[in-house]
Amino acid sequence: QVQLVESGGGLVQPGGSLRLSCAASRSLFRMGWYRQAPEKERELVAAIASGDTTNYADSVKGRFTISRDNAKNTVYLQMNSLKPEDTAVYYCYADLTRWPNNGRYWGQGTQVTVSS
Repeated sequence: QVQLVESGGGLVQPGGSLRLSCAASRSLFRMGWYRQAPEKERELVAAIASGDTTNYADSVKGRFTISRDNAKNTVYLQMNSLKPEDTAVYYCYADLTRWPNNGRYWGQGTQVTVSS
């Protein structure tokens, strides 16, 4: 059993910034965030794998930066220049190996609201 605890969500004005954190109970191959807004499909926002290779959704590229602290088993998502369309519940996820079928785990979710 892998536990993921995420934090850092909140209410921010358009153009503002938030930093999400996700702490895992053990080391994992890949960690990142999906987000889900009402009436929208769940969307991969960003991910970072062993070796620090990263992936970003086109909608956030250039605004969001994902990083990890391997010693703390923690991943961070720095979100800058936030837009109302970034409003969603952000779910941290982790893959035990490069193959998601070998174990995918989810955090509890944190609400990000971008509004004036």
